[in-house]
Amino acid sequence: MNNITDAIKHLIIINVILFIAPQLMQTDYTNILALHFPKNEHFGFWQYVSHMFMHGGFAHILFNMYGLWAFGTPLEQMWGKNKFIFFYFSSGIGAGLIYTLVNYYQFNSIYELFIQAGLTDSEVITILKEGSTNDLRVLEAITQQQFNEIFALYNTPAVGASGAVYGVLVAFGMYFKDAKLALIFFPVPIAAKYFIPIMILGDLFFGVTKYSVGNIAHFAHIGGALIGFIIAFYWKKNQFKMY
Repeated sequence: MNNITDAIKHLIIINVILFIAPQLMQTDYTNILALHFPKNEHFGFWQYVSHMFMHGGFAHILFNMYGLWAFGTPLEQMWGKNKFIFFYFSSGIGAGLIYTLVNYYQFNSIYELFIQAGLTDSEVITILKEGSTNDLRVLEAITQQQFNEIFALYNTPAVGASGAVYGVLVAFGMYFKDAKLALIFFPVPIAAKYFIPIMILGDLFFGVTKYSVGNIAHFAHIGGALIGFIIAFYWKKNQFKMY
């Protein structure tokens, strides 16, 4: 891992530029580049790629880029640049798609309550844009907690390379299963074949129960891990080559 590989170097450079440039230019590109809910007016299909280069803060980009370098370097050295780039973007895009599907399911379960209460689609969207619960039909149809949930689903965009990095992490665990890993707050070395499944199960638990600290897209992590596992498993089994 001493020498940073070509694809990872360029991915890190692009991420750092897109993190620093908006701050220097005092311009917010969130509405354009972050991944929005499909019904949101700011949604665009390109966001399944662009959101991977946006981050919510210094710690966010630091941990993602460290993970990309630490776990991606041996993979790119083994696979080559083209194969690694294909894998990285497939994991990141897949993470975004699965995240959207889960959100859409959660959104629709509450959205149907609005429709059953007699509201039209345009009325629901207006309510979600304004964040207003003054309409008596809304108050009768759903609880405040449900309104908060659907409001967040509609208005909160997703950013970060975490989904793609989780794909990289899973592939690393499949090819280097006996490598010892540890967390900063739990500095006990554990073999990758145990460490990585524990992390993913933790994301699944927090995603299902919604018992989480911070605004973390757990199902994006799971989506990236799932797509990464499928691709890495196929390549490992079939010794797939890309030049």
